[in-house]
Amino acid sequence: MGAKPKFTRKTILLSIVGLAAFFLYILLFNVDLPKIIATARSADPLLYSAAVLVSFAEMFFYAVSWRSILKFLKVKISVIRSYLFVWYGAFIDIVIPAESVSGEVCRVYLVNREQEGTSGKVVASVVTQRILGMAMNIAALIIGIALIFAERQVNPIIFNLIFFFTAAIAIILVLLLTLSVKPTWSLKTITSLINAGIFLTRGRWRQKLEFLKEEAVKAAGMFHTSMKEFVHKPQALVVPTILVALNWLCSLSIPYLVFLSLGVDVSWSVILITGAIVVAVKSVPVGVPFEVGLPEITMTTLYTSLLGIQFAPVCATATILSRIITLWLRFGIGFASQQWIELKPVLKNGNDSAGKPKSSSVP
Repeated sequence: MGAKPKFTRKTILLSIVGLAAFFLYILLFNVDLPKIIATARSADPLLYSAAVLVSFAEMFFYAVSWRSILKFLKVKISVIRSYLFVWYGAFIDIVIPAESVSGEVCRVYLVNREQEGTSGKVVASVVTQRILGMAMNIAALIIGIALIFAERQVNPIIFNLIFFFTAAIAIILVLLLTLSVKPTWSLKTITSLINAGIFLTRGRWRQKLEFLKEEAVKAAGMFHTSMKEFVHKPQALVVPTILVALNWLCSLSIPYLVFLSLGVDVSWSVILITGAIVVAVKSVPVGVPFEVGLPEITMTTLYTSLLGIQFAPVCATATILSRIITLWLRFGIGFASQQWIELKPVLKNGNDSAGKPKSSSVP
């Protein structure tokens, strides 16, 4: 994996298409754009600033949760380093249209680059964190639907959508857990992929692919050993689980604070359901960089369906203001983190080279 993502015409074009799709969606539902702008201007700057600060806390809890898992697996990494790596991963998630895995692959690469030979343990850490996140996702959907049933009658379409995502996440979670404790499945998958690569390259890359297979098998062995450690000591997951829960609470608090800044005290059931479904939608790699289009459409549709059509302008505005924090702010901070991580070693090496005296040849 390269250290720096490249911006291409396709990247920019797909991002524009995603934005255009969202604004076309707003127009099709007869949402007044000038009214959206006027609503955004009326937002309470103090509450919106609080939402921005919560976004930093959200990433912090995610980073220290991951660090806690790594620490148990005897991979040492500082809090600051883990925080920077998580921001870097978020940046990669946004730029590369494979949101479900790209950021995690990035973090595995970054840690293994600094601590060679730890890739299997780091993979185990990100898989474990993803399992905890998926469990939180299911819990959010169940709590959300329970709260909304207590408050009002639920639209059958929304109920079916919630049931579908809950079932889908649960199935994926079971498969992920099964894969984690079945070494033979991993070996078969690696062998199948390498054999497919050899076939597609007509044997020209056989030596390289065979070497890659050996490294992948070693990493897989370390991964399964690490996962077994959690099975034998499940108490090691207590702290990471609490931190992931705090991460989720911060994530859900962002749209809640945004709605409050617009003068709407929205029910937590709406926030829980929408947040959980959007996380599930975003985990599907749709091939559009910057995640634009699909999450915005999903958020606006769910907010409007749950709050009522009369709140459509507020829902669209809340979606846009929330995405400024969870997408564009994250992109900016992530890009800065990526530059810091990649440029610091270069600057250090440059300074070291400049400080060394030039050697002179003896005649």
